Formats: sequence, structure tokens, C-alpha cells
Amino acid sequence: MAHGFFERFLRGRVRLSPEEASLSRRKFAGGSARARERLEGIGRTFIHGYNEALRSADIAALAPRLEIVAPVDRGFACEGAAMALTLLDLLVPAKQSRLEELLEGPGLRHVHLVHVGAGWALARLRRGERDIPRRLDPLLRWLALDGYGFHDGYFAPRKAFGEQHQPGRLAGYARRAYDQGLGRSLWFASVADVRRVAETVARFPEGRRADLWSGIGLAATYAGGAIEADFPLLCELAGPYTPHLAQGAAFAAKAREASGPPDEHTERACLLFCRCTAAEAAHLTDAEQTGLAAEGDQPDFEIWRRRVRGRFTGGITAS
Repeated sequence: MAHGFFERFLRGRVRLSPEEASLSRRKFAGGSARARERLEGIGRTFIHGYNEALRSADIAALAPRLEIVAPVDRGFACEGAAMALTLLDLLVPAKQSRLEELLEGPGLRHVHLVHVGAGWALARLRRGERDIPRRLDPLLRWLALDGYGFHDGYFAPRKAFGEQHQPGRLAGYARRAYDQGLGRSLWFASVADVRRVAETVARFPEGRRADLWSGIGLAATYAGGAIEADFPLLCELAGPYTPHLAQGAAFAAKAREASGPPDEHTERACLLFCRCTAAEAAHLTDAEQTGLAAEGDQPDFEIWRRRVRGRFTGGITAS
């Protein structure tokens, strides 16, 4: 009885206002009107998925509430739902993981973003790597730490970008996965202004820049917001980190392929960052996933990223 009361109380208490998606509320200044509209829209979609997961009695009730979102943005709604359901799993455990039910149902085609959304919950509760849900894919589980980094850059940009803070509870490779997510959030915090993105990354220690650029490539390709003319400049500003930018773009293409046909900005980004189509970039990530094995202190996820980067080093592209 008390368990059920607490869950009902929690579901009502932790809802998010759509105003949390306002770039002005977040103090993310600048950017074009087009970029602001796009990135704010993504935030509202995320919050829609999050709140609907809290309102829904079960996954069957949640599914149609996610499906009202346009297919191109439905992954963001599933990401929000994953955050909400992971919060509930961590605070009010049930016989069957709510997150697992999402992955088996409406989140199946958006598996990458569901893993990211689980990381938002870890960040909100200030949990560590050991609290990553066990049911997550062994390879993609690192995306939960990516979500952790995005959360911190989005909600605490001064600390994340100004102080360049990393959570003390994360160590080793978890910090690198965190930085990829932080790079994704920088795309939002800079409102897709490619010069501001590059200037911010340049202030970070050199050892963190590669993972930040990987996240930037992911966000620019999956979320969009920039105009096509900005992409060549972004490649130029990335300089030696262009292969990391391309690797992030290829991962974004794979996530888009899993959820449905890529939209126009994903295709344009892949043509410029990867010098191949989005379908070819997604296929490349599949090819490089074969036979993965951890090497020393580097997990299989990093070996995967390294292989993909290698396809874009020295002008080598997908064939």
C-alpha cells in the first residue's frame, strides 16, 4: 500500500514543465531563429515523452501517447520516457523493469536514445556507473553515460563548460563517454553556432577534445539545427578531430536508420562529414561492430568507435 502511494506521489512530483525546454530559460543565447525553433522543439518533445511516461499506468497506455509525435522526432520522446521510467525503476523498483518494457515495446526502434535517456535519470539522481540498469545492451550501455553528460551540459552549463567539471563518481572510460554526451549538449548550449562550439571546445584540455567533437558530430547530424553551409566550416574548425566528428555522424546515422528513414539534415551532414550517404555511414558502423573485444582498459564500445574513426582518417571513407 505504502509502495503504491509513494509511486503515485513520485509520478506527480517529478514532472517537468515544458518551459524547461526554453533556450531562454536555459540561458542559451544566440543562434539563428531556425536553430532556436528546432532545438527548443526537440526539448519539448523530450519533455512530452517524459511526462507521458509518468502519467501512463503502463507501457500499453504510453505507446499511443508517444506515437502522436512525428516519426522523425519520436526518438526524442522515447528518450524522455526512458528517463522517467528509469527514475521510477531506481526509486520504486517493480517486479519487471519499466525500462525493459519500454525497450521491448515502443522504444525498440529507438534503442540508442532509450539508453541515453536512462543516463539522464542517473544524472538527476547523481548516481554512478554501477547504477546503469543491468538490462541495457552490454555494448550500448555506455550511451547511458553519454546521457549523463548531456544532462549536465543542458542543466548546468556554467559548471560543465565554464568550470569544465566532471562528476567525481565517474572514473576511467565512463568519463570519456560522459564527454561525448557533453559534446552533444554543447550543440544545444551554443544553439548550433559552429564558431561558438569550436571556441568552447578549444578551452578544454586537449585530452577531452576528441570525445567532445564526437558528441558534436552526433548532435549536428541527428538533431540538426544548422544550415548546410555551416557544415564545411564545422569540419574546418574541427581540424585534427575531423575523424571524431565523422564518427559521431556515423553513429547518428545508425540511430536514424534504426528508427526509420533518415531526414534531410542527417543525409546532408553525412555527405559532408563522412563523405558518404547516411545509409553507407550506418552500414559502416555495423561492419565495424563485428568481432569486438575489449583491449586492456578500453571497453568494446571504444574499440568500436576507434574502428569507425579509422575509416575516416586520412580521407578514407565508406565504400
